Amino acid sequence: MPASGASPYERPARRDPGLQPERTRLAWRRTTLSCTVAAVLAVRQALHRGVTPVSLAAVALCALVWLAFLAVAHRRTLALDTARPERMRERGAATAVACAVCLAALGVALLF
Repeated sequence: MPASGASPYERPARRDPGLQPERTRLAWRRTTLSCTVAAVLAVRQALHRGVTPVSLAAVALCALVWLAFLAVAHRRTLALDTARPERMRERGAATAVACAVCLAALGVALLF
């Protein structure tokens, strides 16, 4: 029990975030880097057999998915600059997951 006699279930007025926001920001950067590498490899695979309308469409789709993920990651890292960042909204989380799944599906489709 706290020495001041306050309930242990009360939230403190100030929050010391410590290194948690920095770790989360670094995790988003690593994920963005991984997404970038996956997109570049997918583009390379699409253009491996030459430039065709199908390969150009695949490249455009990869770029679109990568840009969407980059936007989500950038918004989230900016939100971490506050002392008490808001939770990630469902729409942002769903967009990040959809981008990862689309990029994985594109990678698999380009292999065949």
